Amino acid sequence: MASPKVVGTNNLGSSLPVKNVQLLASQNLKDIPPRYVRPEFEYEEVLDDDSIQIPVIDMSKLVIGQLGYDDELQNLHLACKHWGFFQLVYHGGTEIIEKMKAATEQFFSLPLEEKMEWAQPPDDIEGYGQVFVFSEDQKLDWADMFFLYLLPVSLRKTRLWPEKPSSFRSTLNEYSKEMHKISMSLFRSIEINLGVEPGNLSRLFEDCKQGLRLNYYPPCNHANKVIGLTPHSDAVGLTLLVQVNDVQGLQIKKNDKWLPIKPAPGAIIVNIGDMLEIMSNGEYSSIEHRAVVNHETERISVATFHMPDLATMLGPFPELVNDNEPKFRKMGVEEFLRLNLRNALDGKRLLNEMKIIY
Repeated sequence: MASPKVVGTNNLGSSLPVKNVQLLASQNLKDIPPRYVRPEFEYEEVLDDDSIQIPVIDMSKLVIGQLGYDDELQNLHLACKHWGFFQLVYHGGTEIIEKMKAATEQFFSLPLEEKMEWAQPPDDIEGYGQVFVFSEDQKLDWADMFFLYLLPVSLRKTRLWPEKPSSFRSTLNEYSKEMHKISMSLFRSIEINLGVEPGNLSRLFEDCKQGLRLNYYPPCNHANKVIGLTPHSDAVGLTLLVQVNDVQGLQIKKNDKWLPIKPAPGAIIVNIGDMLEIMSNGEYSSIEHRAVVNHETERISVATFHMPDLATMLGPFPELVNDNEPKFRKMGVEEFLRLNLRNALDGKRLLNEMKIIY
């Protein structure tokens, strides 16, 4: 497996260039190219039970003194502990989210040659392209993506920020601020639930590393033979996902079965990442999830990732190991991210390697 060359402090990895899947899908191929055929996922069990859904958290109640605060704080704790996923409603970010959704749809509607103006440079993962591709014979996801680091502002590569549509850059800047604001509110509630000294968790994300990935999953007439996004857990602290259109595709692993997520109107889907599982000493768990593909219609989403500053030492909070053994070894955030970006997606492999076995 080829190891990506890392350049500079803001280049955490790279990925090999691959064919544009949106272009492949437009050709109405009779047969799917072998690199996209994923028979290992075709027969995995998918739960078909509308009564089972991830929790819904009302963010307007997560304000001290607000009616229902204690109950909603407990609901958040149980969602993080038993599910690792929840839908966040009444978060106050509706206006900028709608702008971001519109800008994302417009970007993916551009001709390929225009989108390629912001293609990933060699030895980088930022820009229009792909991630987690390291060999010429590696199996591929049926998806295209656009990835950028938005925070810290000082390390933004604005030359890779699309100028089409014309509103994209200003919208992206507003969206970054709003997602960071929402994530900080969640981190402050989470540290209360974990019993961590106020500020000890949230301050790590105040000057955070924030990444954004626009996901485009083209339709496929052999949708049962491909996968939009390989099963994995997110390496970060928290992920905030916005569904751009009404096509479902996100599934989480629950009791070794796949549960389809039905987004609530206006909701942000939030999930616990590996870093928060480590910090909480396993009190909260990151959850494997994947994206499946629709036979007839494209699916588009926007994921925003929040992680501590790269210089942070990652490990369980001391308050959470006083009466227990630490479940994870310590590692710097930068090293953890580099290791994550140097390997193909593979469930919770990296997190499992950090577990301490007594």
